[in-house]
Amino acid sequence: MRILVADDHDLVRETIAAYLDATDIDDVQSVANLQDAITTVEQTGRFDLVLLDYNMPGMNGLEGLARMKEANHGGAVAILSGSATREVADAALRAGAQGFIPKTLSARSLLTAARFMAAGEVYAPIEFMQGTRPDGGATLTRREHDVLYGICEGKSNKEIARDLDLQEVTVKLHVKTLSRKLEARNRTHAAMIARDQGLV
Repeated sequence: MRILVADDHDLVRETIAAYLDATDIDDVQSVANLQDAITTVEQTGRFDLVLLDYNMPGMNGLEGLARMKEANHGGAVAILSGSATREVADAALRAGAQGFIPKTLSARSLLTAARFMAAGEVYAPIEFMQGTRPDGGATLTRREHDVLYGICEGKSNKEIARDLDLQEVTVKLHVKTLSRKLEARNRTHAAMIARDQGLV
């Protein structure tokens, strides 16, 4: 996997890049502005994920997102920000960003989010998008918890059904109800929330 981090704050950029580079990610590069990001892609080829700081030089709002998406030839491009509002995050996702990453996100969650986005999933922390912090108060049944554990292991509904000796349609129902309880938009969000809240 190749990841490019573009942020004009040296400490933030270097911290994120160093953390990602210390994992099993093959190639992590970092630059300080949008033009350098575009040049890097043109010179070295498509990245699996580009993280763009929303407020760095050259971005001009979400115009920079569109330019980077075009330059990266279909590779995922996500917005990184320490100050953007939920409305900006919504607008970025509508404009085709693969995700929205607050700079307050933990290093572990950032790595998980990066892998999700590089794999084609859209990521945004549900608590940020709702403007609230999760209180961990979701009450799941034992069976919903079992299904959630399977989701977090990356298993399909069919595989979970086989493991739990259930019908696949029953698993689908559990996924729907637990997602509603966790206020997750999809199974990926459910897995992220479960890990962040220590449910699995």
